[in-house]
Amino acid sequence: MDHYDEDQDYRHPEDDWDRDLLLDPAWEKQQRKTFTAWCNSHLRKAGTQIENIEEDFRDGLKLMLLLEVISGERLAKPERGKMRVHKISNVNKALNFIASKGVKLVSIGAEETSAKEGLLLWCQRKTAPYKNVNIQNFHISWKDGLGFCALIHRHRPELIDYAKLRKDDPMTNLNTAFDVAEKYLDIPKMLDAEDIVGTARPDEKAIMTYVSSFYHAFSGAQKAETAANRICKVLAVNQENEQLMEDYEKLASDLLEWIRRTIPWLENRMPENTMQAMQQKLEDFRDYRRLHKPPKVQEKCQLEINFNTLQTKLRLSNRPAFMPSEGKMVSDINNAWGGLEGAEKGYEEWLLNEIRRLERLDHLAEKFRQKAAIHEAWTEGKEEMLQRRDYETATLSEIKALLKKHEAFESDLAAHQDRVEQIAAIAQELNELDYYDSPSVNARCQRICDQWDALGALSQKRSEALQRTEKLLETIDQLYLEFAKRAAPFNNWMEGAMEDLQDSFIVHTIEEIQGLSTAHEQFKATLPEADKERQAILGIHNEIAKIVQTYHVNMAGSNPYTTINPQEVNAKWDKVRQLVPLRDQSLIEEHARQQNNERLRRQFANQANVIGPWIQTKMEEIGRISIEMHGTLEDQLTHLRQYEKSIINYKPKIDQLEGDHQLIQAALIFDNKHTNYTMEHIRVGWEQLLTTIARTINEIENQILTRDAKGISQEQLNEFRASFNHFDRKRTGIMDAEDFKTCLISMGYNLVKQSPLFLFKLPSGNGNEQNLPPPCDLSAVFSTPEWEGLLPRPHAPPVCLQGENEFSRIMSVVDPNRMGVVTFQGFIDFMSRETADTDTADQVMASFKILAGDKVGPDPNAPLLTVCLVKLTDWRPAPRRPGSLTFSL
Repeated sequence: MDHYDEDQDYRHPEDDWDRDLLLDPAWEKQQRKTFTAWCNSHLRKAGTQIENIEEDFRDGLKLMLLLEVISGERLAKPERGKMRVHKISNVNKALNFIASKGVKLVSIGAEETSAKEGLLLWCQRKTAPYKNVNIQNFHISWKDGLGFCALIHRHRPELIDYAKLRKDDPMTNLNTAFDVAEKYLDIPKMLDAEDIVGTARPDEKAIMTYVSSFYHAFSGAQKAETAANRICKVLAVNQENEQLMEDYEKLASDLLEWIRRTIPWLENRMPENTMQAMQQKLEDFRDYRRLHKPPKVQEKCQLEINFNTLQTKLRLSNRPAFMPSEGKMVSDINNAWGGLEGAEKGYEEWLLNEIRRLERLDHLAEKFRQKAAIHEAWTEGKEEMLQRRDYETATLSEIKALLKKHEAFESDLAAHQDRVEQIAAIAQELNELDYYDSPSVNARCQRICDQWDALGALSQKRSEALQRTEKLLETIDQLYLEFAKRAAPFNNWMEGAMEDLQDSFIVHTIEEIQGLSTAHEQFKATLPEADKERQAILGIHNEIAKIVQTYHVNMAGSNPYTTINPQEVNAKWDKVRQLVPLRDQSLIEEHARQQNNERLRRQFANQANVIGPWIQTKMEEIGRISIEMHGTLEDQLTHLRQYEKSIINYKPKIDQLEGDHQLIQAALIFDNKHTNYTMEHIRVGWEQLLTTIARTINEIENQILTRDAKGISQEQLNEFRASFNHFDRKRTGIMDAEDFKTCLISMGYNLVKQSPLFLFKLPSGNGNEQNLPPPCDLSAVFSTPEWEGLLPRPHAPPVCLQGENEFSRIMSVVDPNRMGVVTFQGFIDFMSRETADTDTADQVMASFKILAGDKVGPDPNAPLLTVCLVKLTDWRPAPRRPGSLTFSL
């Protein structure tokens, strides 16, 4: 740590440069010259000047005059006496005026630093385009003179031919810049080219003062440039507005012309005869909506945007509003657009109606052709069939068949009556809709109607002939028909019953098998009624046989209405009777299996519903035990091992549940509505329980090892655990980095930055001890013996504990793998090392560095460390020397 004593002034390494300059007569001469020229550049506005700053500012009169010129304000009335007190009074008035403006008169402070940076940035921006110029500071960057020449050329290019300047000729460059500045820019020559070239590091304040004169000299040119830019901007705005007006007129004209051409096309309502032609019109309209109209919509929108933008710009520039040509107002365009959309809407409706009309016509025509073709195909050969006389030589069965066949034909004929009427109705509708091919439709419709009338007459004649022979064979025919009507559904019922009785089933619950059993019992209840129906069907067949035998009717052939015979009915009935007891047995066996599965489910669920909550309770108890354990570590370990033993003794119940689970798996049971626990849940919970109690026991054992090895007391370990548990917010056994840092701070670790300390000197002998702000460029004024020691010298560099570095060091110890977390064992190991009762030389030195702010080290100017600042809040002043004061900011 930097320090001082009463016998030796403090010297900071960074002060060596300034100290050397203060002892350099050439530097002092340059300072006087620069400051004198700067002051005269302002004083000559008041009709005076100075020759020697030490003498001419001593009485404070011209100093007050200089401040009045710079500020434009009147200072207090000066003292005109020749006594020293009058001079001091005038100087104090000047200083008080400076202080009243917020200017600090010490070193280069933050405000002056800001002005310096601003001036440097201005220089960089102005000289950026120039080759071989790189302004980075206010000393060596100006040595070759190109920076000064670039500033002049940037604002007054006619004064310097910059292309002819050479970087290796600094004297010519500097003299050229200084002469031109003094002759044409009214900037006094504050510097000498020889002084700048002849020194390794030109004086920063002198160059900055001289460069600021260029800044002020060119500020007027900047204002003129701004005014010119403003005029150009106004002209550009006017030109832009004129262009917007022309664009609006052209765009409006084009858009209105397009609307004028498009509306007649949309209003054309000349229909086409074919669907293809109308569909082409629809496709053209879709192209219009998809391809042609969207760009026009964008043009209309852009037109309105341009109009509003133009009116806004005219209003902002105080210009009269834009009035488009007649008929081209936004409202005119909107009206025209409305007419376009109206025509478009009507056109679309007309197209759709026409397409629907043609679609309807095409549909009707196609429907007419299809129905006509079907009818014509059906009538083919019907006249010839109706004119046959086959019934005259037919047997009884053939007569009956012919009669039924003719009845069926008449039914079919009656059914076709609707089709004929539909064909006639379609033809009539085509006529009403002005179908282009109506003549051919009408001719075909007439042929169909004529043929239909002929078929009706022939059918009536054949029906009368067949009915004459019907009565003879009517009884047999009726019995055949009745047999067929009753045998077919009964046959279907038996086939369905056989299928159901042989149908395999898969059930998973006892309720499902009970449902199947109930349905089977209901089926068996219908068997007596079914047997009665079978006997009735067989009775019909027996009656037919009796009639044939009694009347000697020729019964060649089988029943014409069905292929089912009595033998087939009896065979299927016997099959149904055989399948019923087999189905009974299958249902009984499945019912027993489902009962056993339900027993296994309940057996597993009863145990799982006890074991699952028991595991959860034990987990929660272990969590509370790990936080609330009291007594010595040995007592805690004994208690935990007893607790572990009680848990292990529960293992047989887990094994028993595993056995029940194996039985469930063997029975292929996949669900269990009696519990939410699965065997996998129980296994995972049991393993976590064993792992948790084992880990807790291991932590206590490790704490015992740590305590015995490190000499840590039980109370300290209890404190460590309490702190860790408090900041283990998620109760996961780990802390994240931020929680760990907070934990360390709560345990007394200083990880917070401290403020720097400074030492300042007061002027001696003036009877006014006060803290002074940093100095400005008026330092040369106060170089006289009366003001010796006014300029301060910064004390030691900032003193602070690097909290982040210290915390990073600690994290590298407790988290060597950089996981970003701290385990309890890592925390215990770290705290054990920190609190262990050891006193190695490295630990003592590290502790002393912490107290000394990491500043321990030999000082070339002091044989011993005499001042140690521990913390800002614990700081005490060092022994005060006459005329000095140590304080903190």
